[in-house]
Amino acid sequence: METQRRAYLYAIAAVLLWATVASGIKISLRYVDILQLLFYASVISAAAIFLILLLQGKLSLLKECSRRDYLRSVLLSLLNPFLYYIVLFKAYSLLPAQEAQPLNYTWPIMLVLLSIPLLKQRVRIRSILAILISFAGVIVIATRGELLEFRFTSLPGGTLALSSSLIWALFWIYNLRDKRDAAVKLFLIFASGSLLILPLALLYSTLGISSLSGFLGVGYVGLFEMGITFVVWLKALELSSTTARVSNLIYAAPFLSLLIIRSAVGERILLSTIVGLSLIVTGILVQQRWNGPTVRG
Repeated sequence: METQRRAYLYAIAAVLLWATVASGIKISLRYVDILQLLFYASVISAAAIFLILLLQGKLSLLKECSRRDYLRSVLLSLLNPFLYYIVLFKAYSLLPAQEAQPLNYTWPIMLVLLSIPLLKQRVRIRSILAILISFAGVIVIATRGELLEFRFTSLPGGTLALSSSLIWALFWIYNLRDKRDAAVKLFLIFASGSLLILPLALLYSTLGISSLSGFLGVGYVGLFEMGITFVVWLKALELSSTTARVSNLIYAAPFLSLLIIRSAVGERILLSTIVGLSLIVTGILVQQRWNGPTVRG
């Protein structure tokens, strides 16, 4: 019972941290550009996870990785953080946070769709129903409830937010096949990603950040979106007697995020956002009820 209680505490901590991320990204983009945010956040994430490996006595696991393992990390880093966060941050720059965050949250549904060609899985009629429920929520959010007029707040922004969920689902599938220690994988992926992003940042941006707010923003995103929150969440899954006992807690994050967006970013939360997000999460939960839980990581 004590172990399960610790699992819940880790899970709640991860959920609370992830709930702040949409606001953190949106506020950070007021002070830094997309490439600055991505580069520094990736470096900070890699440094934080390296420190965790050091404290856990796992640095020796890095020596056990083969050349193929290192190559796999580089290839995975092309998906995440490189491509995923460029697309996601651009979506946040074009959309209100209350729209970008729920649209990005459709990745479990994208995972089902990608499983058809990549994992050769059959999709049942029930799964199709779950997908339709979630995508009804996407339409409600993207049109701000103006379904008959079918006008989008930003079609490019909405497309990018949905694309980011597709990229994350693709990363999740290939990362799942990698059986190395999770923290080792995360460190190598973010370290590789930092090196990939550096040339772009030098060519199309600048490494100089002129404000304290910018430094605080990249630090926050690096630690709590990309870095230690994943380790905290994985610890919760490790301690829990079953994955299901903590995995459903993660669906509180987007609703808590709306409250934080309202207070921190100052956006007025629309009823269409709440309805649309509820439909997205309902579709995901329906899908998992019939096919088993899918958890981020």
